[in-house]
Amino acid sequence: MRQSQADSALAPQPRARRPGQGGRSTRPRLLQAMLDAFRLPDLRHRILFTVGLLVVFRFVAHVPLPGVDTAAMQQLFQNMPILGMLDLFSGGAMRQFSVAAMGVYPYITASIIMMLLTPVIPRLQALSQEGEAGRNRINQITHWLTVPLAGLQGYAQIVILQRADPPVLASTANMTIATMVISMIAGTMFLVWLGELITENGIGNGISIIIFGGIVAKFPELIGQSSLAVQGGQGAGVTGYFVIILIAIVAIVVFTEAHRRIPVQYAKSVFRGGRMYRQAGSTHIPLRVNTAGMIPLIFAMSIVMFPGMIASYFAAPAGADPNFANTVQNLFNSQGGLYWGLFFVLTMAFAFFYTMVIFQQQDLPGTLQRQGGFIPGIRPGRHTSEYLNQVIKRITWAGALFLAVVGIVPFIAQNVTNVQVIQLSSMGLIIVVGVVLDTMKQIEAQLVMRRYEGFIK
Repeated sequence: MRQSQADSALAPQPRARRPGQGGRSTRPRLLQAMLDAFRLPDLRHRILFTVGLLVVFRFVAHVPLPGVDTAAMQQLFQNMPILGMLDLFSGGAMRQFSVAAMGVYPYITASIIMMLLTPVIPRLQALSQEGEAGRNRINQITHWLTVPLAGLQGYAQIVILQRADPPVLASTANMTIATMVISMIAGTMFLVWLGELITENGIGNGISIIIFGGIVAKFPELIGQSSLAVQGGQGAGVTGYFVIILIAIVAIVVFTEAHRRIPVQYAKSVFRGGRMYRQAGSTHIPLRVNTAGMIPLIFAMSIVMFPGMIASYFAAPAGADPNFANTVQNLFNSQGGLYWGLFFVLTMAFAFFYTMVIFQQQDLPGTLQRQGGFIPGIRPGRHTSEYLNQVIKRITWAGALFLAVVGIVPFIAQNVTNVQVIQLSSMGLIIVVGVVLDTMKQIEAQLVMRRYEGFIK
């Protein structure tokens, strides 16, 4: 696409010396960039505003719902390891069953549903092409859809707790359950509102930062689990575990930033001396290797978790003769090979599916044709569309394989190192790394716009 005027204006400008400096700073670039960010009043306000709302989020995450036996909840989490994985994304809110137990995930689900329905429903497709007003309307519909989804998810969590042994809920009266569901819906919508405030007045995508805050809040507990493993004589295993995680983080950074550049030529008209001349300009289209992000992981995990969760409703209690539901529950156990093998295959499949959906919505061939651009050696229209489809399919193989391998990293790490007490999610890693990179880019853009040196030389 064409570079914006701001980008083209900023590109040739030399970096200025920082105020108060006579020469080059001897401080590390990262530290100096953070100091520069806090010297700028508006950028400092954005950073502190974001941190303040994250603190509010953590307070809300510790407001429990009435009538929940916390001791029984702890025992339930020990008996169902899959709940610990879900608790990682809520920052411990699910373990305490607070008003923020669902986090912002009903909103994420509503956003994904709207994204998939937009190219299918003509009215939504028309709204998506009406500019900012249309996008605001779609965002409003997404908020409305979040409410029933949050209610269904909250009620499903309460039903699971009702069936728990020992019982987790002190009261199962209809009025109590309705109060809990309404409180959980209110907690979700409050977090969505906090995320939008961060987007408008803070730094980065507020919804992503809310999720990031919940995941990072669990890191001290992971450190505690690591300490217990070391004390239990698994020091070498813990070291190997974190080496594998470090390699995964490096791979996430590489594939998050990786893209294929498609050269594009533009023909533009300029007036000189009362006559029109045609000039050619060139740029490129960056096609990301991992266009789908973490969405395929969410789809795949939802499917592989579903049979085990359904079977848990019909499974025979502990001590009784196992039935077919017990067999299904054991097959789709998060510690088993079938669970992770199916997760690997589904992640690759959804990576291709979601990438093609997003690519078709972008309509790059049509955009190029409307703006007078073309790919050198490729005819506009159908030939450009076929060429871009071939390219995106080829590079998506690398992105899909990357997502699938990263998705099973926790399973690989646990089996290679034999460390079972550490619960770390691959989706959590991708979210944390992605939010950190995005936030650094936001601060980098603010610094460069003011002619400061950023994080990257």
